[in-house]
Amino acid sequence: MRGWRMSLKLAVTGKGGVGKTTTAALIIRHLAKDGKRVIAIDADPDANLASALGFGGTEKIVPIADMETLVEERTGAKPGRSGSFFTINPKVDDLPEKLWIEKGPIRLMVMGTVKKGGGGCVCPESALLKNLVSHVVLYRDDVVVMDMEAGIEHLGRGTATAVDMVIVVVEPGRRSVETAEKIRKLAQDLGIGRLGVVGNKVRGDADMSFIRENLPGMKVLGFIPFDERLIEADLEGREAPEEMDRAIDGILGQIISAAAG
Repeated sequence: MRGWRMSLKLAVTGKGGVGKTTTAALIIRHLAKDGKRVIAIDADPDANLASALGFGGTEKIVPIADMETLVEERTGAKPGRSGSFFTINPKVDDLPEKLWIEKGPIRLMVMGTVKKGGGGCVCPESALLKNLVSHVVLYRDDVVVMDMEAGIEHLGRGTATAVDMVIVVVEPGRRSVETAEKIRKLAQDLGIGRLGVVGNKVRGDADMSFIRENLPGMKVLGFIPFDERLIEADLEGREAPEEMDRAIDGILGQIISAAAG
């Protein structure tokens, strides 16, 4: 995989508990070790990417959605005011450098949770977050990896089509592959052209076959083996075992080949 030169925009998603954030962190760390400067975006309401990447003092990270002064300054309304008038296209081009925290070549932005009711939220913080993600994906010539919730919440149609690949993390289980199917349908609705599957917590050939057979037509990028050491490393924010690094190298090779094709 070494030696490639390109901007790469990836969105990592999947059912809760499948190891989505762990997989996103493995990809980000691998890209950083390969000499790439990476913008890591935590767009999952659970917001665990900072600890998975080994950022210290995670309690000091204020999610962007909770920055009331910033949201009001850029949109004209306070967070949570879904019934008020506000700017749906706020200025964000100067924000990434002000909002990310850095650790070596990794720059992390934590989006936070949009408080929503019913089927969605048209609110100031949602407008700011979506515009910020859109700016980073569309206008930044960087490697970007986004840890998303299963609903790809922060991706609008234009942003989604600019993502090089949506990576769906699955584990060998019925509910996991059902969620993957829902994500595939949502991706089709948004016009996303490239979608790939990473099988996680795989214990052998039977698990690999289960994932392939239950997701026909979806490109399987590779598999990450189940390993207790990975769980321990993830909890402690440490580097993953070498075997995981080799697995991620193969997965990234598939992604880069598809993105360049």
